[in-house]
Amino acid sequence: MKYFSLVFLVLLSCKNGTKMQSGVFTPDFSAGQHVIVYKTKADFRNNVPVILSGDKTKIVSYPDPSDVKTEAGYPVPTVLEQGYLLDNRGININSAFLKITYQEYAKMDKAPDVSTMYKMIIERSPFTEMIDCGNKNAFKNVKDELNAMIRSGQLRKKCKIII
Repeated sequence: MKYFSLVFLVLLSCKNGTKMQSGVFTPDFSAGQHVIVYKTKADFRNNVPVILSGDKTKIVSYPDPSDVKTEAGYPVPTVLEQGYLLDNRGININSAFLKITYQEYAKMDKAPDVSTMYKMIIERSPFTEMIDCGNKNAFKNVKDELNAMIRSGQLRKKCKIII
């Protein structure tokens, strides 16, 4: 019976490849949508992000105006503790921010052409930190678990530092 109880506890603690160690979440870096946490040089929370080429000379991806407003509102980042932000749009290391806000962009009939949009970029290298915290499905409550890692000093230890 002791063996069965031990096996049950081990299996329960490893559900979905995630573990809690000393009350702190351990990220799961399997395939799927990843949780990206970041800080920027200035407040770009309401600005539309686009993705630039690796050399930052052209826009390679941008949202359609109809994509930036949902029933839940605009996909602005979630504010976390200590100045961190949780991405809700799909940014990466090559993201930049336009001078136009989500609200303004959503009112457009169509996206500006890429050359016009490129001229609207306010910061080509906006990030001071970017951290990948693994598969979003591994979290029970993303915001609470990230804030716990931030408070405990574990965010940069448990997650993958991109910048």
